[in-house]
Amino acid sequence: MNAPATAARTALRSAAAMLAFTLVFTALMAFTHACTRPAIEASAQQAQMRLIDEVLPPGSYDNALLDDAVLLGPTPALGLDGGGRAWRARKAGEPVALIVEASAPDGYAGRISMVVAVGADGRLSGVRITAHKETPGLGDYIDPNKDRRKDLPWISQFAGTAWKDVDAARWAVRKDGGSFAYRSGATISARAVVGAVGRATAWAAAHHDALFIAPAGSTFGAQP
Repeated sequence: MNAPATAARTALRSAAAMLAFTLVFTALMAFTHACTRPAIEASAQQAQMRLIDEVLPPGSYDNALLDDAVLLGPTPALGLDGGGRAWRARKAGEPVALIVEASAPDGYAGRISMVVAVGADGRLSGVRITAHKETPGLGDYIDPNKDRRKDLPWISQFAGTAWKDVDAARWAVRKDGGSFAYRSGATISARAVVGAVGRATAWAAAHHDALFIAPAGSTFGAQP
């Protein structure tokens, strides 16, 4: 047997072994993903519900809230360049509240993401920050988990406020002549959140009826 033929057969065996390994590894990865996907999805849904429960009392609605949602395309009024979601809360079939994703692009350290719950009467029931990069110990008080005032977190001041009850010029921090508190040394963080919450509240109130009649899973405002 000549050397070239032996080398060719060795190369073929090595290639076959590598192919078999790749196929087995891929199959194992696919099997693992299929087995863990339900648990991952369930965990993600639980996290979403925990967040929603912080801005909307669980007993105030009776629908399957996570299934009753619409997608939002890019929405400048909400600071959503890539789109987001709006969940609809209902009780006995009647609208209770909208929970809308929003974003403040002008935080001190960049974008601040949040969810805003606006009742059918146009009043805020709660706001929560979902992602930010504000300075630890200074601007991160916008997140109640980081706020040292556990008895009265800064973010709680929005609850009960309606866009129609506050003059648009006063939907700002007090340093700028507005109605909302801020913490000294971290005005930019508060200013960004207050502005974004105001815009989201006004947008939710203006689109309330259209959002509630949109089919679940549809993209709001999309052309047919």
